[in-house]
Amino acid sequence: MGATLLVMVREGFEAALVVALVLGYLRRIDRLDLKRDVWLGVAAASGISTAMAVVIHLTVGSLTGDARLRAFAAVSAVAVAVLTWMVFWMRRQSRAIKGDLENKVDEALSSHQVGRGIALVAFFAVLREGLEAALFLVALATGSGGWDVAAGALIGLSLASLLGWMVYAGGVRIPIRAFFRVTGVVLIVFAAGLAAKTMYLLQGSGDLGSLWNNVFDVRSVAILNGSRTEVGKFLNAFFGWDPNPSIEQVGVWLLYLVPVTALFLMDEPRLPWFRRTSGTGVAGAAGHAGDAGDAGDAGDGALRGGDTAGARRGAMADAGRRARG
Repeated sequence: MGATLLVMVREGFEAALVVALVLGYLRRIDRLDLKRDVWLGVAAASGISTAMAVVIHLTVGSLTGDARLRAFAAVSAVAVAVLTWMVFWMRRQSRAIKGDLENKVDEALSSHQVGRGIALVAFFAVLREGLEAALFLVALATGSGGWDVAAGALIGLSLASLLGWMVYAGGVRIPIRAFFRVTGVVLIVFAAGLAAKTMYLLQGSGDLGSLWNNVFDVRSVAILNGSRTEVGKFLNAFFGWDPNPSIEQVGVWLLYLVPVTALFLMDEPRLPWFRRTSGTGVAGAAGHAGDAGDAGDAGDGALRGGDTAGARRGAMADAGRRARG
C-alpha cells in the first residue's frame, strides 16, 4: 500500500495543482462563473482514467500462466517508459506550467465556446495524469493485493486533493520545483524496481534465461520475504525487491537507476526555449504554488511578459464582468 500511496500523491498532486492554477487564474480575472466547466472537465477525465484502469486490470487479470506473466511484464515495461518520460518532462515543465495553463485559459476565453474550451483545458491536463496513474496502479497490482492497491490509491488521492485545496483556498506556499525534484527521484527508484520486476516476470515465463539465478538468498529472513510481511511487500512493490534475485534482475535495476538518476539531478541546459522563464521555475517566477491565489501579479509578470499580460488580464476581467452583467 505504501508504494501506491506515494505514487498517487505525486500523480494526484500534479492533477490537483493544475486545477488549483486554473481556478486561481479564473478568480484573478473575475471569471469564476466558469468553475463549473473546470469541474466538468476534471470529472470526465477522472471517469475515463478509472474506466481505463478497470479495463486493463480485468483484461490482464483474466489471463493465466505464462500469458499472465507476459502481460504484466508488458504493463510494467510500458510503465517504466512512461515514468521516465514523465519525470523528465515535469522537470522541464515545472518552469512554465503556470504560464502555459494561463495561456490556454486565455485562448479558451477568446474562443466562441468559452465553457467548452475551459472544460477541455482541465480535461486534457487531468486526463494525462489519470491515465499515467491507471497504468502505474495496474503495474503495482503485480506484487500487491487489489484491496491494498485500492486503499493506497484512495489515501494518496485524498492527500493530493488536500494539498491542492491548501494551495488554492489556503494560500499555502509549496516549493513546486523542490517537490517535483524529490518525488522525481522517488519515482525513478520505483521505475528501477518495475524494470527489475519486468525481467523477473519474463524469466518466470521462460522467455528469458539467466546466467546466475541465485545472486543471494535471504528468503529465510521473514521480514524481507515479500510473501510474508508488510515490509517485504513494500520493498517488492516499491523497489522491485526479490529475496532471491537473478544477476539480470540486479543488473537491470542498477543499469536503470544509476544513469537515469544522474541525468535527472544534472542541471538542465539553458537552451533558448527555456529562457522565457526565470531559472528558478514556478517557485521563483510565481513565488510558489500559493500564487494560484491572489498574490500572483509579480510572478505573472515573470511568466507572462509583465505589463502586456497584466493588461490582457484586465481586459479579461472586464469582459467577464460584462458577460455576467
